[in-house]
Amino acid sequence: MKRNKTAALLLSLALTFGLLGGCASTAAPGTAAPETAPPGTAAPETAAPETAAPYVTVNLGLLKGPTGMGAAKLLADNDVDFAQAEAGTYEGTLLRYEVTLGADPANDIVPKLINGELDLAAVPTNLAASLYNKTQGGVKLLALNTLGVLHILENGESVHSMADLAGKTLYATGQGANPEYVLHYLLEQNGLTPGRDVTIEWKTSDELTTLMASGEIELCMLPVPAATSVMLQNADVRDAVDLNDAWAGSGARGTFTMGCLVGRTEWLEENSELVSGILADYKASIAYANAEPEQAAALMEQYEIVPKAAVAKAAIPQANLVYVDGEDLMEVSSYYEVLFAADPTSIGGAIPDDAFYYVP
Repeated sequence: MKRNKTAALLLSLALTFGLLGGCASTAAPGTAAPETAPPGTAAPETAAPETAAPYVTVNLGLLKGPTGMGAAKLLADNDVDFAQAEAGTYEGTLLRYEVTLGADPANDIVPKLINGELDLAAVPTNLAASLYNKTQGGVKLLALNTLGVLHILENGESVHSMADLAGKTLYATGQGANPEYVLHYLLEQNGLTPGRDVTIEWKTSDELTTLMASGEIELCMLPVPAATSVMLQNADVRDAVDLNDAWAGSGARGTFTMGCLVGRTEWLEENSELVSGILADYKASIAYANAEPEQAAALMEQYEIVPKAAVAKAAIPQANLVYVDGEDLMEVSSYYEVLFAADPTSIGGAIPDDAFYYVP
């Protein structure tokens, strides 16, 4: 935060002249001298001039895992800036990010975004569209941050394509979100009916990580970095199918895009002058993660976005962290068409119109 130097200077001069005037004054002849405090009595304290620069609080929601990974450097830089502001050396008005970190978007992020506790949030792309529809335009899409990060892992050698899942039980995470709809779509594109040709057992990411790493199950679908963690823990587990490849092979239109940054429409309108700076910082943070994976991984562990830096470092090359904003955001509409065809409720019952996209 930048201090108002002019105001600080005026305050300093006012205090200086006030003190000098008090020291120079003497009692007029025939008048009593002003009373002084008895010996040993502390002089009344005067408030010290404020040293911290002004700042604007931005309430940011992040999810653990790939959707939140790109923000790690943003948070680290913000902490440095805030420390400088507290020391009185920061120039400018600081954006102070107050972060809500969660594991479950439906419970940890969505309620706070709807009731105004959060201003911005990194969420799954299907959830962004659903929120837009259910709040009658109450949120806007600011940026895409993550492409496909889903992988089918196998403790074995029998699965090399989606078609190879026929007759098998697949343990998966992400029911009711992007992973479920993408999985169903890709199975159907390969001639398989979910629930009939392939049995799907839904569990949490943590449950699947434990079961797969311990060898208790043989086949699962997990996102990076959870998938990376499993393969680091169990050398017998291999990456059987990258769903990015399966998506491209299916001939699906649109980019397989799983994560994004959204903002409350009301907040964006009231703070329009801040948005370009926020997005520039966010873009730089994502670029840093891709360019400096080791340092970025340490920050991801520090801010508890990924449990271990070693896992984050190994996952970053597969995390498909990107930054897309402006008119290019509209390319995600083709992906929404695929989700809508699979299940209209996956995006809130309608493909978002152009007002959904934040294009300054």
